[in-house]
Amino acid sequence: MSTQHTAAGAPGETGADGGPERVTLWTPSPERVEASELRAYQRWLRETRGVRTESYQDLLDWSLEHLEDFWESIWEYFDVIGTRGDGPVLTGDTMPDVRWFPGARVNYAQNILRRAATHPDDEAIVGLHETSPRESLTWAQLEGRVGALAAWLRAQGVGPGDTVCAVLPSIPAAAEALLACASIGAVWSVVGPDFGVTGIVDRFAQIEPKVLITVDGYEFNGKRIDMRAQSAQLLEALPSVTAHLLVDQLGAVLDAPATGEPAGAARGADARTAGAHTGAQAASGPAPRLRPTAYSQVIAVPQAPEYEATEFSHPLWVLYSSGTTGKPKGIVHGHGGIVLESLKANRLQQETVPGGRHYSAVATTWVVWNLLINSLLSGTTIVVYDGSPVFGAPDKQFEICGSERVTNFGTGAAILTLIERSGLSPDARHNLSALRSILSTGSPLPDSTWEWAYAQVADDIHVGSDSGGTDIATGFIGSNPFDPIVRGELQGAYLGVEAAAFDSHGRPVIDEVGEFVVTRPMPSMPVMFWNDPDGERYRSAYFDVFPGVWRHGDWVTKRPGGQYVIHGRSDSTINRGGIRMGSADITQVVGRVPGVQASMVIGAELADGGYYMPLFVVPAPGAEVDEELRGSIVAAIRSEVSPRYVPDEIIAAPAVPVTRTGKLLEIPIKRVLQGGDAAGVNRATAADPQVLDWYVDFASAYADRGAER
Repeated sequence: MSTQHTAAGAPGETGADGGPERVTLWTPSPERVEASELRAYQRWLRETRGVRTESYQDLLDWSLEHLEDFWESIWEYFDVIGTRGDGPVLTGDTMPDVRWFPGARVNYAQNILRRAATHPDDEAIVGLHETSPRESLTWAQLEGRVGALAAWLRAQGVGPGDTVCAVLPSIPAAAEALLACASIGAVWSVVGPDFGVTGIVDRFAQIEPKVLITVDGYEFNGKRIDMRAQSAQLLEALPSVTAHLLVDQLGAVLDAPATGEPAGAARGADARTAGAHTGAQAASGPAPRLRPTAYSQVIAVPQAPEYEATEFSHPLWVLYSSGTTGKPKGIVHGHGGIVLESLKANRLQQETVPGGRHYSAVATTWVVWNLLINSLLSGTTIVVYDGSPVFGAPDKQFEICGSERVTNFGTGAAILTLIERSGLSPDARHNLSALRSILSTGSPLPDSTWEWAYAQVADDIHVGSDSGGTDIATGFIGSNPFDPIVRGELQGAYLGVEAAAFDSHGRPVIDEVGEFVVTRPMPSMPVMFWNDPDGERYRSAYFDVFPGVWRHGDWVTKRPGGQYVIHGRSDSTINRGGIRMGSADITQVVGRVPGVQASMVIGAELADGGYYMPLFVVPAPGAEVDEELRGSIVAAIRSEVSPRYVPDEIIAAPAVPVTRTGKLLEIPIKRVLQGGDAAGVNRATAADPQVLDWYVDFASAYADRGAER
């Protein structure tokens, strides 16, 4: 057995210095360390560059002291397909005014599909559903579908820089469409189908898509979800769209009367084609503005892709993030930065290996879906699933891991905690012998869940809790294959990431809670924000607090050895289930409900791993926050935002707390909800201190109840 469990003290005890006891849960065996890609990279550096390092910290130090040499070595070690050019690795001295690999050309899709030439018959993508049959695509089939779809996009007039938007669940077609767009230099953007029309339009209208890709329907929690009426509404709201591609996943099944048979029983080419032709007219709602083209017809005849030689920072995709005001911001990443960061993160940090099998329990809206697709760069097989994460049993995710012989499993911390609390033992119920690692993200992993994973999942796996985000489409801190796993701690910074914790004066602190910052640039930092020609929105999002330093918006403690503890968001962003949403996205919808005068929503990560999301509502004159109004608010959030963001409580409030300049005081209330000191709330900033006191009293009472549980 290659596992080593060490506990210097019982959980809850204090160490010799008075701090919390550090409990080592797992240590990789020497054999596993020597077989890792990271060790092979170390040997390559020694043989080709004369760089001698032993520990992970040695290698991290070298990567930071020689940042340009490090990223040049990643390009060379992984033999990136592209034109390197003779420009420098990096120009510019201060973030965000830097440029990576000027003159180089790289295509994301080309670097992924290179495996079709060497392993054409190996599985590339497995598609799973609640009841419909398993789908399997080889690398050759994936390449042929991508080429056919890319040719169709070109025929619609889509070229480099044009945008293609999709509303799709996590199915093989979503991955195919992303790769097809990337192959021709088009810009991709996707959200999950659980988003309401308003939430989708707020994102897509900004980037003016030329093509819209939607799905006719999918299965979720035992039900068939018909998406055709939504597609018609989106086409009306997005006048820039000139072509509509309909992924005919359920087809005629959607029009059949409800029976006791499984939702996907009539799945097949004929059913899919029939559904595409009768689609939106058969569904309730308006007829479509554009006649849809059936996806199954477009990919029927495979073609070899023709790759556009895109400039290193040419836009690859648009992801979305929000602060507390305004519409979601479009975050643009480039081809080259994503290729390099993904190879580093997957191969060196997370041990995703060629021929392995990677499954992530994610929706397409969450950046972790992009990270799952990125793992194709490693030559691994990916598994996608569009059903409920708990369909049939709380440990559905481990059922998938067992049946598909998954080696690398990625998920949100909340899913693991849910399974833990169900009382089920995945190890006893499923064959998890192939599993090598679990990567948890989205929120801090509770101590009890760390211990549960080793007791009830497998005792010889790497359980990593990594932190990154939509903003960089990779990780900042987290896993490495050399160091032990210590309960509650992230192992350290990724290679090439100069991370720190800053106090309010911008000074690095150790063993104190501080703002998580990055002081040197990374290749996958955004190329730009959409519709931000002077870069002002980009600068204000990350660099307004500490000029030239990336402030991410997390509270962290950096340990003396370089490990990190994440405490949750330091801003007011809603982060439910790992998918970030601006509070304004929700309150704008709530504000349109008759009877609502004002509202404020807070999302608070709790010490026990829970997440508390109250909505405070100020009723309009003559109205009251009764069950009828609560029902209207919930219905509005479900239909216009997403069921994911229905609050835990809807609470009548006297007013919303604002500063003297009219900004919502969400962050201090959130900190008190999380157990922070109510005495530390600055009443002098409030326009009405009595209103602020009402919220502080509510938050203190909630925190006290949590401490008693």
